[in-house]
Amino acid sequence: MDEVAGAIADPVRRQILVLLRNGRLPAGELAGHFPISRPAVSRHLRVLRESGLVRDELVGRQRFYTLDPGRFTELIAWLAQFARPSGWEHRLDALETEVYRTRRERRPTGEADGRTENTA
Repeated sequence: MDEVAGAIADPVRRQILVLLRNGRLPAGELAGHFPISRPAVSRHLRVLRESGLVRDELVGRQRFYTLDPGRFTELIAWLAQFARPSGWEHRLDALETEVYRTRRERRPTGEADGRTENTA
């Protein structure tokens, strides 16, 4: 988990991960997105590869990188303990209660127990 946290601490590496969300990309194309040198991008890719967040594949003369999101699992689980519920769950529960209460109030007398009054 420490390796993953350290790898995503850098904004360039986080942006590389965002770029890889849509599929594999060659190192040259990744480097083209940053105003830093190709060797600097290569070092960032090495950190991501060593942390297990990306995999690389050599195809001919190009090196392709792919996101490996499985390594985020432990970090996500650890971070989840600090996340506060958004409150939507409680609001939706309250809405459901209100809907049932309104339905109950609009029901004709006797329908709740299966009887209906016959006014003929």
